[in-house]
Amino acid sequence: MGTCALDIFKPFIKMLPEVKKPARAPPLNQKLMWTLAALLLFFVMFHIYPVGVQRVTDPQYEFMQIIFASKMGSLITAGIGPIVLASIFLQLFAGAKIINIDLSDPDQKALFSGTQKLLAILLSIFESGIYVYTGAVGTLPGAGLELKLIVMLQLAMGSIILLYLDEIVSKYGIGSGISLFIAAGVSLAVVQGTLGLGGNGILNSAITAINEGGADAIPNALLAFLPLLFTAIVFAGSVYAEGMKVEIPLAFERARGFGGRFPIKFLYVSNIPVILASALMLNVQLWSRMLSGMNLSIGGVNIFESIVTINAGTGRPVGGIIYLLTNSFSNPMLLNPGDVAGGYRTYVGLLMTSSSQLALPGIGAIMVPEIVHVVTYVAFYVILCVIFGKFWIETTSMDARSVAEQLQKSGLQIPGYRRDPRMIEKLLEKYIPTITILGSAFVGLLAAFADLTGALGTGTGILLTVGILYKFYESLATERMFDLYPDLRKFVG
Repeated sequence: MGTCALDIFKPFIKMLPEVKKPARAPPLNQKLMWTLAALLLFFVMFHIYPVGVQRVTDPQYEFMQIIFASKMGSLITAGIGPIVLASIFLQLFAGAKIINIDLSDPDQKALFSGTQKLLAILLSIFESGIYVYTGAVGTLPGAGLELKLIVMLQLAMGSIILLYLDEIVSKYGIGSGISLFIAAGVSLAVVQGTLGLGGNGILNSAITAINEGGADAIPNALLAFLPLLFTAIVFAGSVYAEGMKVEIPLAFERARGFGGRFPIKFLYVSNIPVILASALMLNVQLWSRMLSGMNLSIGGVNIFESIVTINAGTGRPVGGIIYLLTNSFSNPMLLNPGDVAGGYRTYVGLLMTSSSQLALPGIGAIMVPEIVHVVTYVAFYVILCVIFGKFWIETTSMDARSVAEQLQKSGLQIPGYRRDPRMIEKLLEKYIPTITILGSAFVGLLAAFADLTGALGTGTGILLTVGILYKFYESLATERMFDLYPDLRKFVG
């Protein structure tokens, strides 16, 4: 066995607790029990606040909470953010060949997973420290350094517990724990946004508009339901895209007459590009808070203000390059249409008339129209999704060459072609690269559209939930089939 760049982490990985894989695959009822137990514990932690935390509700973190399956100020403030970010870092390093690792080697694959777990734990501590240090999670008045450290450790522990819950669900439950927590958080956001549980909602806004009366009562009430309408549009688009695919006929070499089809879905990389892009952008926004107040002048301009300008009152980006890469709905100047009936009128008006400031070295301050901000945000989001989509297929053996080798090893070939993996690879090259780009761009556009229109649960959240529910259904059907035919599990390994 060859050496790996991650070997230096082996002593630390051995000290980490690990959830052992079951000797025998649990039956379906036990898998459902473990899955529901993990979900119940997630919701329990969702409603528990650490000792020393001051409970403050801030809508600016809604998007972050949905994507990271978290709740600001609770035990799961960091949520799955550190887990996803650790995966991003290692996948990028592996894809760029900064880390030379052979994932087909079981030992190196286990080392890669262990390093990812170690990095996720370190990031949990680091991000928890940022939340407390920047005041995103407020401590009780007069809290000293000791209490802040205690709060930080509690927040880190909550994220670490989610890490191990994900491991439990993956080995003893159905699907992925991370996916389960995201779907649960998005579903809760849609229900709360519609019914107004614990705050303003669509129904409350519509009722308020009707009670106010006047000629605009009915139009305002209908406008209040636009977020729900946009949610349904994005959901329908996601479901439709999930069913689009290209099927390549296959045949068994040693069993003539038997074969099947290899489906290449339009969403070949699923919603992975959206997860990675959203996680990266949200972490950049979070870490940018640390740049606020710093000063480094280049060409008469504070370079940190060129990167990001933070509103002292809300803690949100209101200027700089990072602001141009964020969603317009997070702009404190813009009215959230989920709060007041008819708010879309104000929102569209501000999009057409407002501007933000961008300071450039050697040029000075320039005003960027909000509509340019929207175009920049959408373009950057789509490009980022395409980049992550390409990286993902290269680092997870989903590229044409890897798939061709896998089909060859399985004894499958394309009818009418000689048994040569290069022939299969040549055919797959016609579809996989193109579909990867188109599918990644599509999910990026759909997510950006939903975010800009104020859809409940955010565009990324809706896309993730549709994909998660679809895969959960497939996994449930597969487990049910294995329960009916136990010998089939031995056959497929």
